[in-house]
Amino acid sequence: MEENKKEVVLSIQNLDVVFKNGKKEFKAVDDVSFDIYKGETFSLVGESGSGKTTIGRAIVRINPCTNGAIYYKGEKISGKLSRKADREVVRKIQMIFQDPAASLNERATIEYIISEGLINFHLFKDEKDRYHKVEEIIREVGLLPEHLTRYPHEFSGGQRQRVGLARSIVMEPEFIIADEPISALDVSIRAQVLNLLKKFQKERGLSYLFIAHDLSIVRFISDRIAVIHKGKIVEIAETEELFKYPLHPYTKSLMSAIPIPDPILEKNKKLFVYDPSQHDYSVDKPRMEGLGNGHFIYGNERELDHYKKVRFGN
Repeated sequence: MEENKKEVVLSIQNLDVVFKNGKKEFKAVDDVSFDIYKGETFSLVGESGSGKTTIGRAIVRINPCTNGAIYYKGEKISGKLSRKADREVVRKIQMIFQDPAASLNERATIEYIISEGLINFHLFKDEKDRYHKVEEIIREVGLLPEHLTRYPHEFSGGQRQRVGLARSIVMEPEFIIADEPISALDVSIRAQVLNLLKKFQKERGLSYLFIAHDLSIVRFISDRIAVIHKGKIVEIAETEELFKYPLHPYTKSLMSAIPIPDPILEKNKKLFVYDPSQHDYSVDKPRMEGLGNGHFIYGNERELDHYKKVRFGN
């Protein structure tokens, strides 16, 4: 899908993830392909259960790939890796989890939680250097050094998420998967955490895969957006392109669910409900197709012709 000369930092190619329970199989991710460029925020959007988190967890090797491959800087990172390569992936690609309470060890102090990666990978010269790194990062995420002796249960959700962010950033990663990092937080705290993510991206040249179900937040932080429905990517475009020209009916349904701040407009707006049965793929099979302007969409020949007419009016 690469149309320009940007450096591809992460490439997912024809990825399938299948979960098995005895003889039963469930395909959570179905033939997904996309590239993420260096320094960009690429967002994956869809409702709960659409396979967003499964893709994030496949990248950090928690979920094994059933088919396809994942490449990081041209090197394959899915499947079996040497211990050295595996450790390199763990260090370079970090994940911020959705639930800040469940992802922190309740029995460990904040200092230990942030230091754990540094200790496992020996990323400090001596004890003084380790403490200096931890103290510096805790200040950068907006907490204080005196918080380091406390435990996670003594903090609010927003503060815990800052600890999770500090734990990732202290490893000096190049790529971060942010799995709905603000969905469990109050609205005022959400903006602070998003601003922190943008600040670190600017200062450290980070690339993000941002997983979310709320399109209004995604618009603020993303360079490009991929819309996923039941394990399949149905549309990919740059942020403003997608908001100006949402073409796939599922994308339109997600757009229609964005709340409008004006109560009168909100009351009168029409919700667009997506009905998957409107697609007839029995004979005319669907595929992912580029329409131009970096806009990709999933559909069969008839649908693609219609999308082109809607987008370009010819």
